[in-house]
Amino acid sequence: MMQKSKIYIVTGAFGHLGSTIVSILNERGYEVRGLALPGDSSPLTKATGTAKIYYGDVCDIDSLKEIFDVPQDRELIVIHAAGIVSIATKYNPLVQRVNVMGTRNIIKKCFETKAKRLVYVSSVHAIPELGKGNQIREIKKFDPEEVRGLYAKTKAEATQCVLDAAANGLDAVVVHPSGIIGPNDYGSSHTAQMIIDYFNGKLQTCVRGGYDFVDVRDVAEGTIAAAEKGKSGECYILSNRYCSVEELFDEMQKMSGRRKASVLPLWVAKMFAPIAELYYKARKRPPLYTPYSLYTLEANADFSHKKADSELGYKTRTLKQTLADTVAFLKQTGRIKPFKRRRAGQTR
Repeated sequence: MMQKSKIYIVTGAFGHLGSTIVSILNERGYEVRGLALPGDSSPLTKATGTAKIYYGDVCDIDSLKEIFDVPQDRELIVIHAAGIVSIATKYNPLVQRVNVMGTRNIIKKCFETKAKRLVYVSSVHAIPELGKGNQIREIKKFDPEEVRGLYAKTKAEATQCVLDAAANGLDAVVVHPSGIIGPNDYGSSHTAQMIIDYFNGKLQTCVRGGYDFVDVRDVAEGTIAAAEKGKSGECYILSNRYCSVEELFDEMQKMSGRRKASVLPLWVAKMFAPIAELYYKARKRPPLYTPYSLYTLEANADFSHKKADSELGYKTRTLKQTLADTVAFLKQTGRIKPFKRRRAGQTR
């Protein structure tokens, strides 16, 4: 049954997180409007179900006019999930434009149309890192100068824009996902590429370090909960738990039957990272290891989601379940090729 009181706008509707949010809202019977870039012919057009797709660019405020044309008797909830994730070394001005200017445009349209609420999808990278042994929690003020890397700086700047808007009367909430993985990833995320390469026998080494990996479905549920239950002007970390790269690869080894990956010390990986980044760029594939991604794997990734648990009813799946569902999806879409396990004593 259609929920007639609210209309949800979801930007980045063909992205991994955005499409998952749209799918859940569809299942709950809400009227959903998804924003996608002009000319985007993503396979996720099917996943968006009954949602009406509007084509526009968050960097072009005039292109947002139609999607924000909502009847005055309806409550408008905006979930701004569009953004560019980048671990590249080279400066890309598009990351700044989309993540910061695009967010400012969405804020402006929310004010113009008197939106009931804006939920901004930020990142844990917008939060300054603490020394190891300290748990990272939500903060109240964001400064690009206190974080490292273009992506983190743009997310910090955009997050502060949202909180400033909340202080000026916009009902706005911020969520900070950690490293998103999970099924229905039709894009080219770095983690999905790593899983594909390992299962297809193209990746036989991993590095020391680790990160907090969270299921896209849990982040989507948490984001919707923030729209429904979050407090205006507040931030919520949507993470899972720290997982070492070795643990992740060990789990993939059990599932695949492939050879156990050898572990490279970080100093070796750092030495070859610039070359690897150029290699992947030449082949138009997302790089697995760059100087920035290696920095991230070495940094403190102990994020607390206790606030989201308490105030939003946030829950997480096990990493094992997420990985199994992700692999099943990648096999289903043909990106992981069939592989025969070798019998004991069998040689190549």
